[in-house]
Amino acid sequence: MIEFDPDTLNDPRALRNAFGTFMTGVTVVTAHDDAGNPLGFTANSFASVSLDPPLVLVCLANTSRNYDTFANTSRFAINILAESQIEVSNTFARPVEDRFAKVDWQPGPHGSPILDDVSAWFDCSMFNTVDAGDHLILIGEVKAFDQKIAPGLGYARGAYVTPAAEAKAMSKRTGMIVSALIERNGKILLQDDGNGGLTIPATDDVADGANAALMRLISDSGVQAEPGFVFSVYQDEARKHQHISFLCQAADGEPENGVYTELNASTLMDVADPAICTMLERFARESRMGNFGVYYGNEVSGEVKPLTPGS
Repeated sequence: MIEFDPDTLNDPRALRNAFGTFMTGVTVVTAHDDAGNPLGFTANSFASVSLDPPLVLVCLANTSRNYDTFANTSRFAINILAESQIEVSNTFARPVEDRFAKVDWQPGPHGSPILDDVSAWFDCSMFNTVDAGDHLILIGEVKAFDQKIAPGLGYARGAYVTPAAEAKAMSKRTGMIVSALIERNGKILLQDDGNGGLTIPATDDVADGANAALMRLISDSGVQAEPGFVFSVYQDEARKHQHISFLCQAADGEPENGVYTELNASTLMDVADPAICTMLERFARESRMGNFGVYYGNEVSGEVKPLTPGS
């Protein structure tokens, strides 16, 4: 049985962080049937509904062989798959007799099956069901949740999308600056910019690729973190470079280089680079809303394309 501190449910920042980081992730929704057997299906129609009370929703096809169980269950769990769990996604999407035969899992604090090594999970009681055309909307009230630093698995236009694949696709390009927006509990890792101000970890040494450069930034900062999605892409006209910033989730522990800092007005005044300052302001704003996007443009102007469909 997974342990959970109920007080965490009263922390809006923790909930927003868990909701917002994984809104486009591939999920496996799980429950038990009347005989106590675990059941599950793959879904990417996952969204947050409310913070007070904490509500999430997923959609189940009316043709699913698990329809009766999920339509009548009193509880279920949503497992946000990590980028390394493509095969888990495929298993729970196919007509396999025992989908749990090749995965490790344990009961969550509220009783539903929680898969091992996922990026995040939400253990829910059934709040409501809504008929919606050829699908049934399951609305769950979150009773327990957790998230890890492993980046989530995405799916778009018929293909899986992973942060690692994004970084590799940008490998061995010149004229690029790579930076790491390293977040832990709503705070961002800031470092001395060498001129009495603050900045985020960044490098223009990308000879061995963006992914390797990003991993060096994380290692040099002395933190345990995993590369996440691309948060910002803009043309740095002053240095004639393209600047790509990755949002990374960090585990507990203090950095060797820099300090996790609350992004308030006083802190942002110490960030000398106006483009970095604008990016941090956007992160603070989107973090409060629990809904992130990707910025495209230059250091002066551009647009933010939302990651969450319909936002």
